Amino acid sequence: MDFTPTPEQTAARELAAEIFGDLSTPERLADRGADTDTALWKELCTAGLPGAVAETGLLGLVLMLEEQGRTTAQVPFAASCVYGLLAIGAHGDADQRARLLPALGDGTAVATGAFPARPGGVRAWPDAPRRQDAPRRQDAPRRPEGSHRPEGARTAEAPPTANGPRTTDGPRNTDRRARLTGCVPVVPWLREATHVLVPDGVTQTLWLLRTDAPGVRREPVETTAPWSAGRLTLDDAPAEQLGPDASAARRPATHPYADVLATARTAFAGLQAGVCAGALARAVSHTLTREQFGRPLSTHQGVQLRAADAHMDTEAIRLTAYEAAWRRDAGLDAGEQALTAAWWAAEAGTRVVHTGQHLHGGVGADLGHPVHRHFLWGRQLAAYLGSGAEVLEELGQLLTTRDPRAAQAQAAQAARNPTDPTAPSDPHTRHEEAAS
Repeated sequence: MDFTPTPEQTAARELAAEIFGDLSTPERLADRGADTDTALWKELCTAGLPGAVAETGLLGLVLMLEEQGRTTAQVPFAASCVYGLLAIGAHGDADQRARLLPALGDGTAVATGAFPARPGGVRAWPDAPRRQDAPRRQDAPRRPEGSHRPEGARTAEAPPTANGPRTTDGPRNTDRRARLTGCVPVVPWLREATHVLVPDGVTQTLWLLRTDAPGVRREPVETTAPWSAGRLTLDDAPAEQLGPDASAARRPATHPYADVLATARTAFAGLQAGVCAGALARAVSHTLTREQFGRPLSTHQGVQLRAADAHMDTEAIRLTAYEAAWRRDAGLDAGEQALTAAWWAAEAGTRVVHTGQHLHGGVGADLGHPVHRHFLWGRQLAAYLGSGAEVLEELGQLLTTRDPRAAQAQAAQAARNPTDPTAPSDPHTRHEEAAS
């Protein structure tokens, strides 16, 4: 593995750091409140940073998201790149790429995703005529906010995993269009989005729909961090399919849902690395200048130990996110690595932002203090990536069900060419790896 950024990735990161540093200041964030910073988003798009993801890859995006996290800039950078540019670029057909990528690249269109897929959430039905077994509008599946499946309860529909879709009974649609019905309680940046990528709750087939389409209703939802989130309710909403059906995937990990989910986990873990780095930098600056008992706080051993632990946690988040991104860019399966990065981002990320606030003492509890924004973003990202126990359970299932021969073949392939083991020349076919 070689995480050394390419010149293009380095240039993109430096430009992102400059723009975020200049425009996402604490004073500007305080004035914006919970609203999206449209001026900053326009500046990023004018500089070509979202569109550059096609060249810099997921690792380049992670590097740029680190810079966003350092300043907690309120823009839909991660969501639009993951659920729009990268998802459509990897799994869209020629018409979808030509029609959607230019607008997503220049910021005139914004994408988000209703991930992960949840049984009983959204279902897709053939566009016309309506199937007799499809739920009527008044019977559309609903998942109450805050509800959880009881421990040990069984459902008829298998839960989503990083391995890709489960085999379940359900309506099969051979057409590329369908009608979606269901509800997703919280979708990040939904209020700013023009397109939403929605997985079927059972088959995990990906569907792309416009937020202004008939049958789409958006309601504002306030989250821990100001993510312009919303509740998505679909009532016979028209959508187009992105990528093949579950049965068309040659291997579970090549299914579009599994790839997009792993990409999202990696990207948001990179964002968390930046949030933690920003919180720790503020804590270091505060403890260097704040004195107690006649000497700076930073000279106390307890403070040094807390800061050192936070630094190690931040580096663990960063390196696991880098590894997952590198593997995806190299054409290797990254499901396990993305789950590892998500676990570190959720568990260690929570520890770091708590440390950053704690080392500020009483001032860290001030809602208007910049370090409190890092605390809110860290908690929000941890909740979005999933609890540590949930992520570990999924990772354990993935490790115990994988094919050991395929893993050995990938390891041997990576050893033969450690810089780019399998990546094809065409970026749209990177997931069609040659069988060893």
